[in-house]
Amino acid sequence: MVTTVASARVETLASSGIQSIPREYVRPQEELSSIVNVFEEEKKREGPQVPTIDIRDIASEDREVRAKAIEQLKAAAMDWGVMHLVNHGVSDDLIRRVKVAGEAFFQLPIEEKEKYANDQASGKIQGYGSKLANNASGQLEWEDYFFHLAYPEDKRDMSLWPTTPSDYIPATSEYAEELRALATKILSALSLALGLEEGRLEKEVGGLEELLLQMKINYYPKCPQPELALGVEAHTDVSALTFILHNMVPGLQLFYEGKWITAKCVPNSIIMHIGDTVEILSNGKFKSILHRGLVNKEKVRISWAVFCEPPKEKIILKPLPELISEAEPARFPPRTFAQHIQYKLFRKTQDVQAPVTN
Repeated sequence: MVTTVASARVETLASSGIQSIPREYVRPQEELSSIVNVFEEEKKREGPQVPTIDIRDIASEDREVRAKAIEQLKAAAMDWGVMHLVNHGVSDDLIRRVKVAGEAFFQLPIEEKEKYANDQASGKIQGYGSKLANNASGQLEWEDYFFHLAYPEDKRDMSLWPTTPSDYIPATSEYAEELRALATKILSALSLALGLEEGRLEKEVGGLEELLLQMKINYYPKCPQPELALGVEAHTDVSALTFILHNMVPGLQLFYEGKWITAKCVPNSIIMHIGDTVEILSNGKFKSILHRGLVNKEKVRISWAVFCEPPKEKIILKPLPELISEAEPARFPPRTFAQHIQYKLFRKTQDVQAPVTN
């Protein structure tokens, strides 16, 4: 059984010495023209750049300093919906430990990693896995991953957390706690930016008890034909917020003003996406941006994404009444988080099946 599963891993495929990728990894013709050399793209200095936001001051005692910092965060959330956060309060040492532990897990022999394999067909989505085709085209992405719930503590299934390397559990636990505090700080600032009470957005996404932090370590092996594949296909995040670390190998692209823009690698930053959940609550004032991941021939890319998600059924997501008016009617119908996920999957399947007319 292990051999069958392992043969489906992209890592196994990448290390087998193949010169061309299997056709199920090749993107559709209309996408191929936009796939570029990510190292060349990252060097470009002209054109739009993903904003870098210093969030040290969003909790300042000085009202003017705080208001200015919140205004900068608001502008980035409205225009891009993604940003590099600097002075975020998570220590460099903790970030280093999280990265070292995640890399060490992926360096384990494949048989060791398979002990943590998930089983998507039976609904067991946590664990070590690879993308299964979930659309009509049967396309696959050039990545393996490790996925599990990281916070709150009482909802974790520790049997899924690797005991090797030994620092995986302590480093990831501490990091999840730090990100939970950072999420509160960001949601408070975004609430104020919308003219709401400070705790409003956090309450609307489940508060301290219900907001879930899901950790997904994405592992993108070297690809012999990177111009034909994607690590992650174009999507928006369903989360409220997503926080991302990476191993300083470029790959993230954002669809901004009709073009794919490659994010620069900014040292000591955490990338943050506004997800669909906050876009819906803000009635579209804050943007959940379309993004994707490129792969390359020369370097393995690893990213650590933490998705802050509301509970699946307990909350109805809809634009907040204070943000609706005659001039700005509600742009999204009421749905639970689970219904929103289903809606996106259904729409994606429809998109794939629909004939391309342009």
